[in-house]
Amino acid sequence: MAILGSLIKGAIHLKETFSTEKDHWKEQQEVLQYLLTTAKDTDFGQHYKFESILNSENPSKVFSEKVPYFNYDKINEEWWSKLHNGHNNITWPGRPSYFALSSGTTGNTSKRIPVTDEMIEAIRDAGLKQVFALSNFDLPADFFEKEIMMLGSSTDLEEKNDHKEGEISGISAGNIPFWFRSYYKPGEEIAKIDDWDKRVALIAEKAKDWDIGALSGIPSWIELMLQKVIDHHNLKDIHEIWPNLMVYTSGGVAFGPYEKSFNALMGHPITIIDTYLASEGFIACQTRPGTMAMQLITDNGIFFEFVPFKPEYIQEDGSLVQNAPALTLNEVELDKDYVLVISTVSGAWRYMIGDTIKFTDLEKAEIEITGRTKFFLNTVGSQLSVNKMDDAMRFLEDTFHTKIPEYTICAKRCEDGEFYHCWYLGSHMKNPDMDSLSNSLDKFLKEANKNYKVARAKSLKGVKVKVVGTEVFYDWNGKNKKKGGQVKMERVMNEDKFSEWEKFVQTTASNGN
Repeated sequence: MAILGSLIKGAIHLKETFSTEKDHWKEQQEVLQYLLTTAKDTDFGQHYKFESILNSENPSKVFSEKVPYFNYDKINEEWWSKLHNGHNNITWPGRPSYFALSSGTTGNTSKRIPVTDEMIEAIRDAGLKQVFALSNFDLPADFFEKEIMMLGSSTDLEEKNDHKEGEISGISAGNIPFWFRSYYKPGEEIAKIDDWDKRVALIAEKAKDWDIGALSGIPSWIELMLQKVIDHHNLKDIHEIWPNLMVYTSGGVAFGPYEKSFNALMGHPITIIDTYLASEGFIACQTRPGTMAMQLITDNGIFFEFVPFKPEYIQEDGSLVQNAPALTLNEVELDKDYVLVISTVSGAWRYMIGDTIKFTDLEKAEIEITGRTKFFLNTVGSQLSVNKMDDAMRFLEDTFHTKIPEYTICAKRCEDGEFYHCWYLGSHMKNPDMDSLSNSLDKFLKEANKNYKVARAKSLKGVKVKVVGTEVFYDWNGKNKKKGGQVKMERVMNEDKFSEWEKFVQTTASNGN
């Protein structure tokens, strides 16, 4: 009998039993009060008169009126750049211990996002919340004795004067609680290896020595790692070497596009639990079965605002117009897309992280990620969001009996001077019929999106589809950024970036890859 596992499961269940029902809006008001109070004497807090906001009758409303929206470029240029020049007390008291490097999905230059000690503690506390929520899932006691594979970026952070720099997954893994280290794989030595291919090769080699019960990481890189393990040991599926694998905690992107290709690597179904850890903080996690929605972490150093996701509120670069209305948690509605805006204990204020979400349960404060503001394709009025694009890929998978975990799209003016939606699909389908794919995709989008249908009747002349191997997408990320970690594929590219992409695809094809 798994005695230790039974004790751990019992302790987790006891913790959840004594947890009271949460008042998420009350928690959010308390978080905003704490943020404003703590930062009121910083340069930012004095500039925007946090003291007067705190003394107002409705701090959340006055906060939204007095403090503008920021994206990374704006807040870095006006405020965070002073931190890089050695100044203190800029947007949060003192200086951050870490900077999270994030190129995300938008180019080669890394953002440098402050990560304070308070944020490290908040991320750690959020991770514990998710552990406690495991009591809601029907997991056997011996699961809690198994090892957990966390595949992120390197934990070997770069020392820079009085702080360290690296991706948030590496920073988080480097700050795991001491009691968790015996469960953590691939272990500290392998996790420090910066070269992703070398790290995964070592994981594949040592996989037989581990009893993995859970996986954690971005789906595309987890899939590649699993495939390397399967190939190295000549397996049919991953359960031949890790028979006790029961849970995968996804994160960073919506799991839906990867579901079919991920399940193909399994010997039997496992429990999928979604998480939402961004470079700016741990935002949400799934707390119960029967849904893929995640509960916002409303009591842990992040104050949330929600801007209705409408074309008139989004600028060409994906940022918000300053007069766009912001709603608080007590004002949102079900099943409407919102741009997520956060203020945090790392000194991010009314900050767009670039994601769009929708609420699936207001009382539980549960959300789903629906896309990215920069991945909203509105050229010639088509108004395609990522969730509609993802739905189209699932339709093509079912129609053509294939797997399409990756794709990218551009509204491109072609040789005839007309606009087309040009799609590249990452798949290993044999002898793909491009015309059938294009026609099926076009038909689906017309039926699913009335704005797209109108655009197709006017300026948008058609759909052009090409199929390339999924490894081309991963190699593109490796060339432009770095494999693994928080790196995600651009779902929508502008014409200049798409031109680079097409040249890369041609070069890859000519090299026989």
